[in-house]
Amino acid sequence: MVDSDFKTKVLPVSKKLLRFAVRFLKDEDEAKDVVQDVFLKLWQKKEELEQIENMEAFAMRMTRNRCLDILRANKVVPIDAETDRKMKQETIDVHSQIELNEAAGQIKTLIEQLPDLQQKVMHLRDIEQLEYEEIAERTGLQVNAIRVNLSRARKKVRDEFLKLNSNGNERSKILTATLF
Repeated sequence: MVDSDFKTKVLPVSKKLLRFAVRFLKDEDEAKDVVQDVFLKLWQKKEELEQIENMEAFAMRMTRNRCLDILRANKVVPIDAETDRKMKQETIDVHSQIELNEAAGQIKTLIEQLPDLQQKVMHLRDIEQLEYEEIAERTGLQVNAIRVNLSRARKKVRDEFLKLNSNGNERSKILTATLF
């Protein structure tokens, strides 16, 4: 990988990596250090990066691992196996929550790209939890038209979300199954 490829493929994800690290560590300065460490490691391995299919996912994984290393280094050694198990579960829960928050942001953006009618129907049904008859009263649409628009909107959001997150790993598939 040459310098220009590194600038176009790796450096654009820096803000996303920083947000991810800040959420993990709850300390912006430490998060900046983590992102800098990740970029340094990527730069040192720039010849090997040609084989990486999804650079963003690879950098996110490196950032996550570095954050976990820091969190583990700052924690007191657990006294027994039960305490150790609880600590590992908390780390997994934090990571899952971060993934869900990012997925929610992506879904919100995808919904905003839908046609107005589909946006409105999806909002009334999925956010406000209104019944089809109530949506019909508010919009003046037939119940069948509401169902069709809602189905198309959900399918479009789901398909676009899968395109954005189709890095093929098992965790991505589980997240998609959880949301849809």
